[in-house]
Amino acid sequence: MALDMKSGHRAKGLEPLTNTEMTIRSYLPGDENAVIELWRRCNLLRSWNNPKWDIERKLKVNPELLLVGLVDGKMVAMVMGGYEGHRGWVNYLAVDPAYQRRGLGRRIMEAVEERILAMGCPKINLQIRTGNLVAVKFYESIGYKMDEVVSMGKRLVEDEPF
Repeated sequence: MALDMKSGHRAKGLEPLTNTEMTIRSYLPGDENAVIELWRRCNLLRSWNNPKWDIERKLKVNPELLLVGLVDGKMVAMVMGGYEGHRGWVNYLAVDPAYQRRGLGRRIMEAVEERILAMGCPKINLQIRTGNLVAVKFYESIGYKMDEVVSMGKRLVEDEPF
């Protein structure tokens, strides 16, 4: 039975649509606008993070871990992975709302996890915005557990508002 992304519970009648074929590949320079539009549709854009700069920065470190998922040539999923020698990180997992509940998020996460593991990484961390219980339930359903940590940040560069 599939996860109901609204309630975070298993729901009747929401079986994954396993016949959805998704091709996963590394990001290409021509993908920028489609990635930003996908982030917009998934409500991942924040005024303090310029998405063009986020992509540009990512392409300088582990660019092979910036993955996109395509269905019939349309970008419907993406994930930004990283590994700095101690821990792997996942940012910006996005699945087009029209394609959610089909197992595509799970598939693109498996792809980035495999690549990070192949680099020698023993553990992946990720952060979820407070109150995003849908995301918490999704990650729990694919094996992630809550760590007893406090996440802190310090902005070193102020992005221009997007």
